Amino acid sequence: MILSTTPTIEGRNIADYRGVVFGEVITGVNFIKDFAASIRDFIGGRSTTYEDELIHARDQAMREMEERARKLGADAVVGIDIDYEVLGQNGGMLMVTASGTAVRLG
Repeated sequence: MILSTTPTIEGRNIADYRGVVFGEVITGVNFIKDFAASIRDFIGGRSTTYEDELIHARDQAMREMEERARKLGADAVVGIDIDYEVLGQNGGMLMVTASGTAVRLG
């Protein structure tokens, strides 16, 4: 499966558009991660705890989108966009959405 943020795949023709596909992940950030991040905020530097959680959520959303495209008979997803949102009363939830157009290449 070819995954691309561009609307076309160089050197390949799009033979058929199968539809828009999405992958969504909502994940919670627990107390221990919040505590570790607050220490990092105090002393400075990168919060690898949050970065790892973000990378994991993005990878899951991309895999989910790819699987939905595969079920539609696609062999590529073009025009991929990834969005991030913080949800919940205290901002304790992270939502990652990946979307794109599932296509069959010629």
